[in-house]
Amino acid sequence: MTPAAADPDTLLLPPLFTLVTLREAGDAFSHACAIAPEAGAGTLVWVRRYDLVEFAVVLEPEETLPAARCAAFVGMNALADTLAAFCPPEKEVEIGWPVTLRFNHGRIGGGRLAAAPGASDGQTPEWMVFGGILIADSLDPLAPGATPETTSLVEEGFTDVDAPQLVESFARHLMAGFHSWSDRGFRSVARTYLERLAGAEPGVRRGIDVNGDLLLRRGETTERLALLPGLDGADWYNAQRGEPRL
Repeated sequence: MTPAAADPDTLLLPPLFTLVTLREAGDAFSHACAIAPEAGAGTLVWVRRYDLVEFAVVLEPEETLPAARCAAFVGMNALADTLAAFCPPEKEVEIGWPVTLRFNHGRIGGGRLAAAPGASDGQTPEWMVFGGILIADSLDPLAPGATPETTSLVEEGFTDVDAPQLVESFARHLMAGFHSWSDRGFRSVARTYLERLAGAEPGVRRGIDVNGDLLLRRGETTERLALLPGLDGADWYNAQRGEPRL
């Protein structure tokens, strides 16, 4: 995989971001993880593809690993806010636990999170990477509608927005999310995430623990859904194909 030369004029990113672009066959998430130790926080890797909006950003957390994994919620909020900024108001943007993104009831992409190898729960990882993918155009080689669980930006009428605009918007929303965490605490991030989390049940109160686990409170009982397996599994993502699952 050979990255294309970075072109800082291609995307209008906030000042703290540094752009790295890859050719169509590149893998933004893997590349960001590979260069993270030297590239540093704010490095945003973008793959120029027509069928996917694919990018990843390097983070340098200040929290120990369990709390630092909560960066996944900031990233998912930013993905959801990006779609919401360009979609019609009657269309619904939802998050499936923990890192699946849905639009108009169809799976349209999601997020991934990785930490520096060897970091233990009692340590602050040297770096983390959050990667996001949105399906821009149908990945289905069969007839339209053959994979009804998924959708794409083209199918949903995102005709007036292109990949650079979406990546730029994501970067701005990501920065705003981390500012909110710093200024108002993680509860502000959790509240925004939970408002979009699919699967709400009457009488069930939902919360996010300090380690990122989802808490479902039913009366006197509490069910815990661990964050880490959901991050490691990322069930929206087909690791063999390197793209969203159909």
